[in-house]
Amino acid sequence: MHNDNIPESLEAMCKFSEAYAKRTGTFFCVDMSVTAVVIEGLAKHKDNYGAPLCPCRHYDDKLKEVANTYWNCPCVPMRERRECHCMLFLPAKNDFAGDNQSMDITFLINSIK
Repeated sequence: MHNDNIPESLEAMCKFSEAYAKRTGTFFCVDMSVTAVVIEGLAKHKDNYGAPLCPCRHYDDKLKEVANTYWNCPCVPMRERRECHCMLFLPAKNDFAGDNQSMDITFLINSIK
């Protein structure tokens, strides 16, 4: 159920991130503020460009990158090799991996204010 105080794209990216972490057996960063910033960036890119373009990279032309789809989350390196540059989806053995595959939406909203 959508909460009117939470932007729809932010809620959608949060749900996507949780589902993808569970499906791939990956975990969010132990510092959940990192996770919050990445999810926010994905939501903003989805709103602005129509796709959740990786927010942790520099692009000369974001619309061109969205059309290319390589860096749309989950990006090709994540899908093919389980390598997430953003540190959103981390294998359990990664030093920065926490034990969470879910994000408290209240924490997410408060982190990005």
